[in-house]
Amino acid sequence: MTEQTEKTSNVVELAIPLAYAGYRLDQALAELLTDYSRSRLQQWIKEGQVLVDGVQIRPRDRLYGGEQVRLETEIEVDERWLPQDIPLNIVFEDEDLLVLNKPAGLVVHPAVGNADGTLLNGLLHYDAGLIQMPRAGIVHRLDKDTSGIMVVAKSLRAHTSLVNQLQTRSLSRQYKCVVHGVMTAGGTVEAPIGRHPVERKRMAVVDTGKEAVTHYRVADRYRAHSLVSVSLETGRTHQIRVHMAHIHYPVVGDPVYSGRLRTPPACSEAFIEVLHQFRRQALHAFRLGLIHPASGEEVSWEVPMAEDMQKLIDAMEQDRDVHKDVQ
Repeated sequence: MTEQTEKTSNVVELAIPLAYAGYRLDQALAELLTDYSRSRLQQWIKEGQVLVDGVQIRPRDRLYGGEQVRLETEIEVDERWLPQDIPLNIVFEDEDLLVLNKPAGLVVHPAVGNADGTLLNGLLHYDAGLIQMPRAGIVHRLDKDTSGIMVVAKSLRAHTSLVNQLQTRSLSRQYKCVVHGVMTAGGTVEAPIGRHPVERKRMAVVDTGKEAVTHYRVADRYRAHSLVSVSLETGRTHQIRVHMAHIHYPVVGDPVYSGRLRTPPACSEAFIEVLHQFRRQALHAFRLGLIHPASGEEVSWEVPMAEDMQKLIDAMEQDRDVHKDVQ
């Protein structure tokens, strides 16, 4: 049986940031338009589907920064993306945007090992029109076991706007996480992230990695842990998890970067059980801010703490308070 594909037109317009001065066109677009592979972008450039200041140039031509790029393509719709009835917690919706609260355990996009049962499949069931959008309107991701708020583009103008906002860092994302160790103060981690040189499924702070900037502050302290508020300037894979581990405050429950479970001295069996039962990284995206693609106004949304993380925080507070009374 021959697999049929459909195509839908897509236009992306963006300004090349000044920081990309000296980059090759294909190199810059590969970093700015992460939904597309570098080889596909090179093909589109050669076919004249990419114009820089209204002119076709070569993939290897260097940029000065500030150029206006227009990419007009036909996107193939993958018919393997089947609509599936997956419950979605919708926070806000209009003709351009869909904001939702993703539960922990839900994969965002189909990939090897997760062909279906993803957020994308649920979105297509919720709104069949999203099949016309690149990746069903998904412009950013949360790890499978990270909970919290996400935005989806429902229109091409919204998709273009959100991609540009991610590039210019005007789309803000704030998280709460529980980490091992008692932090004395907040700060900023500026450390490049790339593939681990040996364990290729892991990310790591490496000199050859991409720029990554994470701001954090202490929201609360417990006997052996801290609740931390985190905001991102960049959106690298596993960024918060890698950066927190890099400064020796790994995220509780993280199976990849946290190492062994740590408990405070003389804690109760009930508290130890809560820690052992928490089987995902204690990371929750609680706030999202952006410029609305239609009105141009700044808008933001917040979602409450995920239930399992709130239970973990409550247990840590109780453990702290009990031992404070003892002292």
